[in-house]
Amino acid sequence: MGSANKAFVRHLIPFLFFSFISVALNAQDTDNESKSVGENIYLRKCASCHGKDGLGKGKRIPPLANSDYLKNNLEESIRGILFGQQGEIMVNGMVYDKRMRAIKLTDQEVADVMNYVLNSWGNTENAVVTTEQVADIRKN
Repeated sequence: MGSANKAFVRHLIPFLFFSFISVALNAQDTDNESKSVGENIYLRKCASCHGKDGLGKGKRIPPLANSDYLKNNLEESIRGILFGQQGEIMVNGMVYDKRMRAIKLTDQEVADVMNYVLNSWGNTENAVVTTEQVADIRKN
């Protein structure tokens, strides 16, 4: 390898490293912003049924806190927000059968509220819901 190529590589490696770090930090900022916006949406649109603490209402309305249903049924959870949900579901070992109405939200608002819920009250999902995912689910 010629000296010009070696010099290029020496400068390229730090550039790529710092570019990667910058992208990762921006993604984290976006995730945090999404969760913050999602908390406001949750408090306005969801807390009246699921509670400010995500614990639901006994046997009537399922909890979102520490929810195995959310963890194992991400797409169905998004679909429930978009189109409503009815029929039996099992959450944390308990069967729920109360109808949930659709909530009128934009794709971005659905993504934001899901990102908040998935990372609150003992839920620790690393997945980030995107507007593209929501849009795909809305179309199908």
